[in-house]
Amino acid sequence: MSGAVPSGFLALPRVDTALVREVEDNLEKVESLLRESVTSSDPLLTEAASHLLEAGGKRFRATLVLLAAHFGDPTVPDLIPAAAVVELTHVATLYHDDVMDEAELRRGEPSANQRWGNSIAILTGDYVFARASEMLADLGTEAVRLQAVTFARLVQGQILETSGPPEGADPLDHYLRVISDKTASLIASSAEFGGMFGKVDPETVGTVTRACDALGMAFQLADDILDVASESMDSGKTPGTDLREGVLTLPMFYALRSRDASDARLKSLLGRPLDDDEAEEALALLRVHPAMAEAGATLRGWADKARAELVTLPQVPAREAFESLCDYVVERSG
Repeated sequence: MSGAVPSGFLALPRVDTALVREVEDNLEKVESLLRESVTSSDPLLTEAASHLLEAGGKRFRATLVLLAAHFGDPTVPDLIPAAAVVELTHVATLYHDDVMDEAELRRGEPSANQRWGNSIAILTGDYVFARASEMLADLGTEAVRLQAVTFARLVQGQILETSGPPEGADPLDHYLRVISDKTASLIASSAEFGGMFGKVDPETVGTVTRACDALGMAFQLADDILDVASESMDSGKTPGTDLREGVLTLPMFYALRSRDASDARLKSLLGRPLDDDEAEEALALLRVHPAMAEAGATLRGWADKARAELVTLPQVPAREAFESLCDYVVERSG
């Protein structure tokens, strides 16, 4: 692993340079701890557990931990392991997700299940989460409790996604609930960890946590929109992956609600596995459909909800950085 700090909000404009330097310095420490934490006496386990960390990623959740602490005391030593814990938890879920989704790529590299098989990938995910839990045990019972609640939501979100909406339920509401559990919960908990260990006052912790919950919703919606809108593999996966796999996401839900007779062909392609030709046809139709603009408006609504929380906080560099992250999440969807 190179040890280079991946770029998250740090590459964005309008962020205080002193804050950037301080968070960058701490991200380097987090990165070193991540490398150390997945090292095992077994070479195969070390290689497999290092696989996704070496593939990169923005360390978005670790950054949120460090950033939230700037509403209090950002020099507390426990912030580094706390940031590593949330990042390891996220990475552990990716190993399991890729097995369940039969994914071939993750962050532009062959997924662990493709490289070593499902059994090794599942066990590696378990190992990474175990290392996170071991680190967590040194951070106190409140941290363990928060992690347990968050992990339960992550698992619940995966089960909800796998089982699909129950009979009579609104599929769009079910989809948003999955995002809330599977993505937004850990992003919100990242901010809560930062506030907890940064000794931030409880009211501010609650505000930043709620803001990051909404930001987490926007983050996943942006990913889902980008899967349709992108014409490159910048996101780390082939554009139209969701379409090909028959997975319904926000733009598709909105397209399916159309009553325009000219949308019949597009609607016939959504929600079922597609071959390459069908996927390209569906992408072409969906990219120019009004559903994309409607999905973008929903995404902006979640980002605005995060901003509405943030605007109640003091006008300090950390708040401005969080506000820049709201802009970043919206802009990346385009």
